[in-house]
Amino acid sequence: MFTATLAGFLSGLSLIAAIGAQNAFVLRQGIKREHIALVVAICALSDAVLIILGVAGFSVVAERAPWVMPLMIWGGVAFLLAYGALRFRAAFQGGAALTAAASTPASRRRVALTALALTWLNPHVYLDTLALLGALSAQYAPYQASFGVGATLASLVFFTTLGYGARALAPLLARPRAWVITEIAFGLIMWAIAASLALRALTGGA
Repeated sequence: MFTATLAGFLSGLSLIAAIGAQNAFVLRQGIKREHIALVVAICALSDAVLIILGVAGFSVVAERAPWVMPLMIWGGVAFLLAYGALRFRAAFQGGAALTAAASTPASRRRVALTALALTWLNPHVYLDTLALLGALSAQYAPYQASFGVGATLASLVFFTTLGYGARALAPLLARPRAWVITEIAFGLIMWAIAASLALRALTGGA
């Protein structure tokens, strides 16, 4: 049982640690010190639900409804392109505007909806939690539940560390130019992920 839990923790951590749309948003909110607890809770709880579904055998459902994954992928591409464009727009408005925006937190509702969208409209999340972790958990039968607990714990630890650890970067972004560079970087990350998803879908890799 302990072996399965440890394997779940390490597997979950290795998949979640890759910088993606969800992680970039958590990092950005952490740097801004804006509703961090809310964002961490949404991401961790969402991952927990998806991991449970994956361990319970969602891959079987996906095989019987092959249209599900392409729909998720193209929906995710559209959202990531739009969110990336917003980041570029914020950067091109100028560093002074970004600094002012950083000092005026967005509403909890807006932040929560963005976190939910970046989680549930992100095909990478489904591929990692439902497909990969679900498949890996089967190797530890009859302790799939322990594997799932380990993966869920990894998600909670990672997002908490990323969100609150990002505060240390805030002093480095005190200058307007630094915010411009940061927003452009986040925009590029979103568009790069969207491009990789679109390419995967077009080449049949999905």
